[in-house]
Amino acid sequence: MISDIILTTLINGSTYALLAIGFSLIFGVARIVNIAHTAFYMVAAYCIFFVTYRLGLNTVLAMIVAIVLIMVLGGLTYKIFIEPIREHEAAVLIATIALAMIFQEVVLLIFSGDFRTVPPMVPGYLDISGVKVAYQQLLTIAMALVILGCVWVFLAKTRLGLAIRATAQDREVANLMGMNEARVALMTLIISVALAALTGAVVLPLKVLNPHMWMAPLIMMMAVVVLGGLGSLKGSFIGAYILALSEAMVVFMIPKGAFLRESVALSIMILVLLLKPEGLFGIVFEEER
Repeated sequence: MISDIILTTLINGSTYALLAIGFSLIFGVARIVNIAHTAFYMVAAYCIFFVTYRLGLNTVLAMIVAIVLIMVLGGLTYKIFIEPIREHEAAVLIATIALAMIFQEVVLLIFSGDFRTVPPMVPGYLDISGVKVAYQQLLTIAMALVILGCVWVFLAKTRLGLAIRATAQDREVANLMGMNEARVALMTLIISVALAALTGAVVLPLKVLNPHMWMAPLIMMMAVVVLGGLGSLKGSFIGAYILALSEAMVVFMIPKGAFLRESVALSIMILVLLLKPEGLFGIVFEEER
């Protein structure tokens, strides 16, 4: 049971962390609450399925194609739907909800509502103390951790990463220092949806595809972001594994706990907010003081 809890925590925690960090990036830079974030994750998974099985391309090549397409789709979405109403947060929220529903209906129209699966890239399993651990699960964890490490290096060491962090701290000062805040926001959203697409690529062999698969990760991602603190990348990372651990413990230690996992995770989030409204690592924005 302990092995199952650890393995499930690492897989789900890495998935939630990738989604939550992408969501936190665009919120921190442009204060955009992108409800369609996990819909991009769903679209990427279906793109990989289509390119692999309908066009017959290699799975790795299909992942690259899907990520590039999602980045282009994210940029177009920002320019057409979000940028004109960006200063109206409620309008952006409603627009991104509508966008997620559009993605869902388009996928439903093209692929129908049938459940679909993708075989593992690395078949077989490893026996650890009597527990069978699939190679695909180990590959998923390793890939997720590598991607998270690359994101940290990108934000800490590159020019664009520095611009993103500076804009997230203070948009007006970043503009005064010569940074094109609108362009930084566009690039951040593209990077954000690319992370969502990478998440879809990484966990695809472990998931069952259906047009509604974006909803459950959305709930957990929002819980992670609020728990860790809105706009805090460190909070998103740590909060993801806290909620993933609580979810795994409920599933494996409580009879029929699979029906309670989201309720318990959300209860933890509410408890933290009651004790610390800004989240574990969030900040109190100046305009809210």
